[in-house]
Amino acid sequence: MVNHRYLGNSGLKVSEITYGNWVTHGLQVDDAKAIATVHRALDLGITTFDTADVYANTVAETVLGKALAGQRRESLEIFTKVYLPTGPKGPNDSGLSRKHILEAINGSLKRLGTDHVDLYQAHRYDYETPLEETMQAFADLVRQGKALYIGVSEWTAEQLREGHALAKDLGFQLISNQPQYSMLWRVIEGKVVPASVDLGISQVVWSPMAQGVLSGKYLPGQPAPAGSRATDEKFGASVIKRLLSDDVLTAVQRLKPVADDAGLTMPQLAIAWVLQNPNVAAALVGASRPEQLDDTVKASGVTLEPAIMAAIDDAVGAVAVTDPEETYSVSPKSRPVLGLRP
Repeated sequence: MVNHRYLGNSGLKVSEITYGNWVTHGLQVDDAKAIATVHRALDLGITTFDTADVYANTVAETVLGKALAGQRRESLEIFTKVYLPTGPKGPNDSGLSRKHILEAINGSLKRLGTDHVDLYQAHRYDYETPLEETMQAFADLVRQGKALYIGVSEWTAEQLREGHALAKDLGFQLISNQPQYSMLWRVIEGKVVPASVDLGISQVVWSPMAQGVLSGKYLPGQPAPAGSRATDEKFGASVIKRLLSDDVLTAVQRLKPVADDAGLTMPQLAIAWVLQNPNVAAALVGASRPEQLDDTVKASGVTLEPAIMAAIDDAVGAVAVTDPEETYSVSPKSRPVLGLRP
């Protein structure tokens, strides 16, 4: 069964393997298979589910709501997000204005079939709305009981500090950040993690398998496997492209004997690696078939010995992205989409 960890400096416990439905629900798999996969996650001890209103332009929330219908609500932790454009994408259909936040939460709750979410997250930082306005809107949602806790996604260390201070003044906590993090993408380690430790904020990390590259199925000098994300020109190929260079793929192949020595599959090794970071509360995983989760959840509770951690660094450390400027270099008046995820 899956272990649980506290989320930030709060009393909320979440499953350290958290089910995310970004690329699957409403896009890659039909509803029946999506629902079966969610039910398998529940059977395996996953209690935490992450989505966003923008995923499949709100359809992913609807599918997740159907999948969780009839479950004991108190036994679940449901996360969603606000910021990116939804609906007809009018002038107020995105961002972190008070108007958009208060309207977006109502839509999300209706689609998810619940009267509250456990964690409501700012999907990105909004450079065009005063942070005070955003945090006041979140404070109001907490007081209304529509959101029990507030988190963010892909915020810089300074943005986390500013948001945390305002939240404290308004009487609630900012308890989580959702960044990209994997053996190949380590930009949070330099500034975001130290700031988060100081503030009592946990990371709920996405793409711990680097868009599937850390599974080892992509081989240097060879075409991507048929049906893989790298061959999906409609959705996925452009996202994964930067990770498919021969030097990266060659380095990833060096992980196979490391995983064997640890008694793990390569996906399990990738997920276990992010969970070794004590500031990480959960690793987000997706699945297009129920049986995929049977392998994934075995990463829960794994302790990687120092020799294994060193061997991982020897294998892929030289090709890992560590410079925060590659992720957070944006103009003050832009609405950034950071990292690899839309």
